[in-house]
Amino acid sequence: METKKSRQTGRPRGFDADEALERAMLVFWELGYEGASLSNLTDAMGISTTSMYAAFGNKEELFRKALERYTEGPSEYLAGALEEPTALGVATAILAGVIRTTTRPTGPHGCLGVQGALATGESGHAVRDLLAAWRNNGCSRVRERFQRAVDDGDLPPETDPALLARYVTTLAFGIAVQAASGVDRGELQEMADAALRNWPLA
Repeated sequence: METKKSRQTGRPRGFDADEALERAMLVFWELGYEGASLSNLTDAMGISTTSMYAAFGNKEELFRKALERYTEGPSEYLAGALEEPTALGVATAILAGVIRTTTRPTGPHGCLGVQGALATGESGHAVRDLLAAWRNNGCSRVRERFQRAVDDGDLPPETDPALLARYVTTLAFGIAVQAASGVDRGELQEMADAALRNWPLA
């Protein structure tokens, strides 16, 4: 005989977890990790705190899932940029992608991976480290791509791939901060164009 407990255990979840995670990502993107309260998150997700914990874990675990979604969604331009046939094409696509993502006509401006935990207390230490690792991983992927460009003769042999990757990613992160401050897309594009004007050519 089916008990009340077994019926509750087998009951389908009463909300769309994918949609809830999308909404949580937007809250973290707009407010940062510490700025996003549990009530901000659950109100946006349309679920109770109990349901949030059951489906996603605690706030830090929810943030980690939201960052994964951000990486595979708004920030997926990086993966596409790395497939460009030239190093200059890679850099151009990265900066175009970050400008497009951080100045969307609707939704938060700036970059979740840059601003999500810039100012956090002790409780946000793990998230701050997580985002530093996320940014460094992106830089490493660009460095590997630029090393390939040196090996292929697309960049001059004296090029330092690590330094060039750090230059491009630092510029991208700076663009994200400027976008969050309200600088418009056209001005950011002019900045990117100026930064790439003296690109090292083989």
